[in-house]
Amino acid sequence: MSDTGSRSPFTSRGFIFGAIIFGVLVLAAILLAVTSLGGGGGQQSAPATTATPTSAATPEADADAASVCGLPGYEESGTLTAAPVTEWTIVGTMAAPGGADVGPGVTDSDGLRRCYAHTVEGALFATANIWAMGTNGSLGDSITDKLSVPGPGRDAAMARQSSNTSNGLSAQIIGFKTLAYTGDAATIDIAFRLNTGVQMSIATELRWSEGDWKVQLTDDGQSSYRPVTLQSLGGYVPWAGVE
Repeated sequence: MSDTGSRSPFTSRGFIFGAIIFGVLVLAAILLAVTSLGGGGGQQSAPATTATPTSAATPEADADAASVCGLPGYEESGTLTAAPVTEWTIVGTMAAPGGADVGPGVTDSDGLRRCYAHTVEGALFATANIWAMGTNGSLGDSITDKLSVPGPGRDAAMARQSSNTSNGLSAQIIGFKTLAYTGDAATIDIAFRLNTGVQMSIATELRWSEGDWKVQLTDDGQSSYRPVTLQSLGGYVPWAGVE
């Protein structure tokens, strides 16, 4: 990975959180200060299955917990141990997940996909769609503005200079882990395969804000997590729209 000619977009100072920018990479505002890659696990991946999420009994959602576009479902806790039923759509250059009851419930005129169910699946689908939308450079500012939690982190990210990069890399989602879910917050780890064959993953911290799942940034506009290289999908649930 020391060869600058083949450097992963994850290691670029101009890497946007919410956008794996491979190919035509438009760097908008949510940037990762990423300078190194950690090692991944070495276990063999398990066969993919389809199942419903493991979650607590669904209580009645109050006004703050309700989806901004009226999607059903509310989970205060839970995890996903198998791939959910998914309809895949190519967004930019990456396959993005969708589902009638999970989201995205709204697609804006510029192509921004938002509004996800207040469930574990909703958090997963929101995370995956943010990454996929990042491969559409024109959505960079909208991702930062509408899909990050209001506060100092978003303000810092929006204030950064946008720049463009093209490095010929592309990627597809190949799996996920649910690292944490409380109803108010979630941490979802997504695994990707680059067109070079390298496998990588990065976790995303989300919060439920203004009726939707949004990225939680640090006060300086960064992600709380760094990407890591993976030797296998051990520990991840296989999940892919493009093989």
